[in-house]
Amino acid sequence: MTPLPPGSTIGILGGGQLGRMLAIAAAQLGYRCHIYSSDKTSVAADVAAQFTCAADEDIEALGAFADACDVITYEFENVPVAPLTAISRKAPLYPPVAALDVAQNRIAEKEFARSNGGRTAPFAEVTDRESLDSAVNQVGLPAILKTIRMGYDGKGQTRIRKGDDPAKHWDAVAHQPCVAEGFITFTHEFSVILVRGQDGQVRYWDTPHNIHAEGILAKSLIPAPAEIIAQENAARALATKMADALDYVGVLTSEFFATADGPVFNEMAPRVHNSGHWTIEGSITSQFENHIRAICGLPLGDTGKAADKIEMTNIIGGTADEWQAVLQDPANHLHLYGKGESRAGRKMGHVTKLFF
Repeated sequence: MTPLPPGSTIGILGGGQLGRMLAIAAAQLGYRCHIYSSDKTSVAADVAAQFTCAADEDIEALGAFADACDVITYEFENVPVAPLTAISRKAPLYPPVAALDVAQNRIAEKEFARSNGGRTAPFAEVTDRESLDSAVNQVGLPAILKTIRMGYDGKGQTRIRKGDDPAKHWDAVAHQPCVAEGFITFTHEFSVILVRGQDGQVRYWDTPHNIHAEGILAKSLIPAPAEIIAQENAARALATKMADALDYVGVLTSEFFATADGPVFNEMAPRVHNSGHWTIEGSITSQFENHIRAICGLPLGDTGKAADKIEMTNIIGGTADEWQAVLQDPANHLHLYGKGESRAGRKMGHVTKLFF
């Protein structure tokens, strides 16, 4: 494992806020970043040395991009897999394509977790209107119908309750292949955020307690309640087993429900994650810096927390206009992502506050 020297170019597929924060962390370590995105208004490109604006499936543009990079990573998991297999022959690609294969398919993801000893909510595949009825009978009501591919922050899903007309929910997901998930009783939601180096070394950040509103992460809190801490080791063991099985390199986030019977796996994100944004000020080494360290073959940084208590709050929609009020509290660390238009449900930034 030869470390990538400063001055090298890191390619980042995706032009959103995660790419932006990765590029900032990379610059601090002396690297240049090249953003590849189909979005002309990429907020990651604002802080990067180079920018290619082209379609995700443009093989020629992707090839030229890969030729200009020394290593490539991605900031979201909905990158088309087939083109990535080709460009990974031109430059190292981390995390591996296998992680995307798993994370892009909700059924494959759940089966992968189960194959590694994890527990999931009951689920059944839905391919047409008729199979929706049998799936609901299998998992029970209430249930959540989620598209197998795509969808995040509550998008691409609908909740089915007793007495509902299933046809309306099938229409709500545009007749796409789905998974029906049965409800489970849980007390808290949390995530295991780990980083795995090229040498297989794994480090964990403190486990955040995640609070959602309307399907979108609202807050991540450190330390987590005792009910979560009691299940932390079991959740970490599963996340690590999955990372090892994938020969993973970089930051991997696995989301869980805390239940009376132990942690229940919900989903994984093969990338830096919103629930780890608190690590920028709240940890000795942030998730963004350690992701860069991992993909570049550098020693991993200390993941210990930098304060007794940390609170990260997402800035969603029009609340971004309240930035001046946020800065009235000198203890607040404000991160705005440079997005021009604030709209309902759009993540515009976050605020981290440390307590000593």
